[in-house]
Amino acid sequence: MDIRQLRQFLAIAEEGAFSRAAARLNVAQPALSTGLRKLEEELGVALFLRGPRGVVPTEAGELLLRRARGLIGDLETAREEVRSLGRTPQGTVWLGLPGTVCGILPAPLIARCRDRYPGIRIIVAEAMSGFVHEWLLEGRIELAVLYAELRETGILSRPLLDEELVLLLPPREDAPGGLPAGPLILPSPAHGLRRMLDAALRAGGAKRAPAYEVDSYQAIKQLVAGGYGWSVLPRHAVAAEAAAGELALRPWPGAPLQRRAWLSHMSARPLSRPAQIVSDLLFETVEGLIAEGRWAGAARAQD
Repeated sequence: MDIRQLRQFLAIAEEGAFSRAAARLNVAQPALSTGLRKLEEELGVALFLRGPRGVVPTEAGELLLRRARGLIGDLETAREEVRSLGRTPQGTVWLGLPGTVCGILPAPLIARCRDRYPGIRIIVAEAMSGFVHEWLLEGRIELAVLYAELRETGILSRPLLDEELVLLLPPREDAPGGLPAGPLILPSPAHGLRRMLDAALRAGGAKRAPAYEVDSYQAIKQLVAGGYGWSVLPRHAVAAEAAAGELALRPWPGAPLQRRAWLSHMSARPLSRPAQIVSDLLFETVEGLIAEGRWAGAARAQD
């Protein structure tokens, strides 16, 4: 098994069809099929399930896909680092962010990076924390901001910030002395925020099932503003709407409710020079946003 075979395998997996993979690699389709057959014979397993609509990886294929992405990524990183040695840093850095962070961090981070390191390009991928976690494991991104410390082998996480979560209510509505009585609007159980809130509700003795489950922060804000119920979101994510009188905010009853954000990367794949620079700039940018009061309800996390 060599790097050429892995590149061909990766192209087939990502394109889902031999014809598209052959066009992407600029090779003849029969040669691609022959190369895959030899790889499967060498490994002693089938890597794809063939069907009328294309191919999909088998369980063994999914395992090889994760490894292949990491190996090819490491090769590209090594090539770029050697080429750029002694020169201005250049390269592309993939950064995964959850939705609430994506609403405040990318613009100032990219601006800071462009001003200091114009040769570095940041590509931001937004999704729920669970998907960002998967992308990190699969090698699709180099850096990930997540709301849980990843304790898995091969992952390093640094505390980034702590942020306050607040009750979100329709305008002119109050929740004196506790949680609101109306319908509850929350993300689905696949969402990290939902799991945290379920635990907080159980700890407070409140068994509340959500009336609506929505995996979109913007949609949750719109539903609350429309009077469909109440929710819980980070303060910074709803500060603008509260200032405009579109939503009402209240502290979580009792002790403040907070969650911690972490910056994670794979320790098995050392960060490229551009990725290390972006990591440092990200911490610097977050500290600036907090100091300027632009990240409402946030505080720098202490190691």
